[in-house]
Amino acid sequence: MDSKTVALATILAAASTAWGQPATPTAGTEKLNQEHAVYFSGKVTLADGSAPADAVQIQRVCDGRTHIEGVTDSTGHFSFKVESGSTDNGVADATQSAGPPSDVTKPFGNSTQYSNPVTTMLRNCEIHAVLSGYRTESLRIDAQSVHGGVQVPDIILHALTRGDTLAVSVTTLSAPAAAVKAYEKGIEAERQQKWDGAAASYTKATKAYPEYAVAWYRLGLVRQKQNNPEGAADAWKQARRSDPKFLKPLEGLTSLADAQGDWAASERYSSQWIELDPEDFPAAYLFHAIAEARLNRMTEAEQDARIALKLDKSHTIPRISYVLGLILLNKHEYAESAQCFRTYLTLAPGARDAAVVQTELSRIEQQTAAPVHN
Repeated sequence: MDSKTVALATILAAASTAWGQPATPTAGTEKLNQEHAVYFSGKVTLADGSAPADAVQIQRVCDGRTHIEGVTDSTGHFSFKVESGSTDNGVADATQSAGPPSDVTKPFGNSTQYSNPVTTMLRNCEIHAVLSGYRTESLRIDAQSVHGGVQVPDIILHALTRGDTLAVSVTTLSAPAAAVKAYEKGIEAERQQKWDGAAASYTKATKAYPEYAVAWYRLGLVRQKQNNPEGAADAWKQARRSDPKFLKPLEGLTSLADAQGDWAASERYSSQWIELDPEDFPAAYLFHAIAEARLNRMTEAEQDARIALKLDKSHTIPRISYVLGLILLNKHEYAESAQCFRTYLTLAPGARDAAVVQTELSRIEQQTAAPVHN
């Protein structure tokens, strides 16, 4: 087995942007026959009851697959609709499944899948509120039955150890009214997935207040949606110049460098991320481990992956186990590598690359079980 080739060829994407650590209270729902859509609305607050200073991403996570539904407004409120036969707007990283099997939406005997197609879609789903620097209280959707409108209980964000100072830019407090107004228009346009309008509003906000770090950051996110990675990187770098202690732009720059295969940049940005907060973001160490491995610094890569695994106490980033397994495979430490792969498959059974990982695990098991012939 050419394990080095296998490991270096398969260490690819890093982790999802959602690093919250959710609990799972239940959002109540009611029944509607022949349903076509279900509307969800709710509010996100901080632990003290106030609205978050920045937009919070709302995700619907079903069987390990993340669907990005939108962001909160300036008061913390959100709403979204789940339709029968709707397409996936979500994140598609390797920790997520390829979606429900085709027979989920077909009638079968007296199955409620025919009369309640949205109910079927919402089985094993949770609503997550994601904001860097905060742990989130997520809500499990009770999909025994659903109604056309669901009022979700408040979702509460809890600050991490240093997240309350790193995930919110101090420059926001000094933004003039004109800049804030333009920024809020950008948030609303982004919620409606009107990327051009959002970009225009955020650009207007930064022109009115060039030090508006959070507006630069969100402009970067929108430019990424517009398939403009260079523009996104420029906006995030400007956000960093406006507020060097604002952590979010580093997340964006690290993730973008990773996606582009710029391992030196990914290593540099993830190092800066870790330097800002070495205790609360296992994803930073995961990105750093991948970059180090790609740069053929396997000892450092293993150290980073083990730190990431230690910090990810709730196992919210299954890919850490996978990457550590690949690094150990490269070092011919087959027993622990196999255990890491088993852990990954247990945590993310519906991952897109689950079949590939299972095949590699089987090869390791066969090799280690094969008798040695003199």
